[in-house]
Amino acid sequence: MFRILRLATRDYLHEWQMSLCFVLGLAAVLGPMLVLFGLKVGIVGAMMDELIEDPGNREIRPVGSGRFDRAWLDGVRDQPEVAFLVPRTRSIAAMIELSSEQAPRIVPVELIASEQGDPLLTPGAPLPEGLERIVLSRSTAAKLGVGAGDVVEGSLGRRYLGRQERVHLPLTVAAVAPERAFARDGAFVSVQLLEALEDYRDGRAVLELGWDGAPSYGERTYPGFRLYARSIHDVAALRDAFADIGVDVHTQAADIELVMRMDRNLSAIYWAIAVIGLVGFSLSLGASLWANVDRKRKQLSVLRLVGFRTGDIVWFPVVQALFTAILGWALAVAIYTVAAWVINGMMAAQVEAGQQVCRLLEVHYAIALGLTCGAAVIAAMLAGMRSSRIEPSEGLREL
Repeated sequence: MFRILRLATRDYLHEWQMSLCFVLGLAAVLGPMLVLFGLKVGIVGAMMDELIEDPGNREIRPVGSGRFDRAWLDGVRDQPEVAFLVPRTRSIAAMIELSSEQAPRIVPVELIASEQGDPLLTPGAPLPEGLERIVLSRSTAAKLGVGAGDVVEGSLGRRYLGRQERVHLPLTVAAVAPERAFARDGAFVSVQLLEALEDYRDGRAVLELGWDGAPSYGERTYPGFRLYARSIHDVAALRDAFADIGVDVHTQAADIELVMRMDRNLSAIYWAIAVIGLVGFSLSLGASLWANVDRKRKQLSVLRLVGFRTGDIVWFPVVQALFTAILGWALAVAIYTVAAWVINGMMAAQVEAGQQVCRLLEVHYAIALGLTCGAAVIAAMLAGMRSSRIEPSEGLREL
């Protein structure tokens, strides 16, 4: 095996002009395909990354108002497709006025139910807990001039037994949410605090805070919930599951399906072009190696005559085809690298910082090399079959 490898290598280098033509021919086919696939990965991949990284695309919101109890919500939360679920109180009750010593103004804010695992909040950051700790949106924190650790005063009023009442509640800012979490004036709070504020507005007593009112009665129900799917691929399944039980929800499933369909269509187009190109090159390389074997029948028969086995002779065109595949792949990668650098430079002003319009991962280079070597070996098999039929006597007749 080593001897045939050495002889095939020396012959490949000796006929360097023909070998170079094979390498250039492969690079001319493979290089543009790498650029095309790089554009597909860069453009569609960026869209997929944006879909995956934006929690809003995984959110499922009920349309209108319902009546959901804790048992029903716990059952939904236990579904494997659900990553996060928290009950939501009535919107009109989920409002509070905040003020601070650092700012002269009073800011009315919207309250968002939150708990452990909230995808809108920074992982590992302090959470809104109990009746005293909240997480402010960035705009609210800026208007109040406060940050983590500061204390703000919450105020809300109600009309109870024919008279106007107002209570004040000191709240500690546990953290400030990222800007993308909530663009308006708002605060993330625990479900416990939301329930207490709703009870107060409804005229019920909140014993934990010392607020008077009528005693609570009956099992609590919620008009809605905040739910996030585990991945964008689970959104459509959850939407259909809610539809089956008569719960109308709003999702981003249509936008997700559009990008995924684009990914599938572009992949199909790319692989169609790739298969046509590789098959065409394989046939061309196979025909060239076949002709090369016919041209060297005398030399190959002499090798049989001096003791080389049939299997060794078959490896002669295979080894040379592998050289062509590896060198052509390397040249194609170089072509792609230059083309990608030019394309990304031209489009740098139209994309976000660090984003690339044309990009490939390391695994893509490995797949391209594997496919190219596989196609080259299959093509070389045609010539190998031809060389296996050469008899040693042909060499004797030429001597």
